[in-house]
Amino acid sequence: QRADMAALRRGDGSRLAKIIGPFLVAGVVLLSKAKLLLLGLTKMGTMLSMFLFLGVYWAAWGWKFALAVVIGIYIHEMGHVAALRRRGMRADAPLFVPGLGAFVRMREHATTPSEDAQIGLAGPWWGLGASLGALLAWQWTGIRFWGAVAHTTAWINLFNLTPVWQLDGSRGFHALSRVQRFAATALVAIAFAVTREKMLVMVGLVALYRAFQRQQPATGAWRAFGEYAALLIAFSAMMLIKP
Repeated sequence: QRADMAALRRGDGSRLAKIIGPFLVAGVVLLSKAKLLLLGLTKMGTMLSMFLFLGVYWAAWGWKFALAVVIGIYIHEMGHVAALRRRGMRADAPLFVPGLGAFVRMREHATTPSEDAQIGLAGPWWGLGASLGALLAWQWTGIRFWGAVAHTTAWINLFNLTPVWQLDGSRGFHALSRVQRFAATALVAIAFAVTREKMLVMVGLVALYRAFQRQQPATGAWRAFGEYAALLIAFSAMMLIKP
């Protein structure tokens, strides 16, 4: 940080570009979604629950890291809101629950498992954007803080791919056929073999259970399978980050 300040004082162009560059990129991206991202921040319930969530983790992580994680979770949840609004469906702004994360209460529900899967997986897609933004900042500046943020936000999104309860992975799995579920389980096993990320053990065991579980007849939604697989690969790869 002292070197960064020194670069600012002496006008070191290359160093200055490395410091400011990621924030300019992030600024452009955020401006493109600014109206939607600011929507939740105008809701009293969202702001109060967000500050409560921040306060709980402030003591454990420090305010900078806690704030970065809160923003990452908020971006994830706004991905669901964006997917719902794109379909003309109403939904409340995100609410944060310490220890559990955050959720968006839907006022209307999807008509098909495939549509519900796309809405559910929209959150991890936006979460991936937040994680990659932090990764870019780390690679550009060399500041380990951003690497830690990238790894942590990716881990949270990977957890959300667990196909259980109300998690996003469960909504994705609901649209898959039995064959696709076994294929997704095999993919989780491969990801664990490569990364040795313990979280994938839980994801894989639950996925295996869901593959054997009796279900209503389903032809399988290949788009949902493709999105789930892509997200799983991306977040698993980010578990290899060692800031």
